[in-house]
Amino acid sequence: MSFIDVFAWFILTFLAVCAVAIFAALGVAPGYIAKSRKHPWATGVEVAGWVTLICGFVLWPLALIWAFVDAPSPHRETAS
Repeated sequence: MSFIDVFAWFILTFLAVCAVAIFAALGVAPGYIAKSRKHPWATGVEVAGWVTLICGFVLWPLALIWAFVDAPSPHRETAS
């Protein structure tokens, strides 16, 4: 094997590892954001982030938006 072949395999491996790392970071992001913001449905946001990412990425931005939207929890009292 020549130096060019070894270098090409190194670059290919590096790109594959980067692709897996980016995929994992995108899958974790909505759940991490929801947990850090103490979202009432943080587990649901986490599951939605992974499921929508694995099943085609089209609805993944909705999971990310859901992580930032704070819905009122049922036990909160409103001031009247």
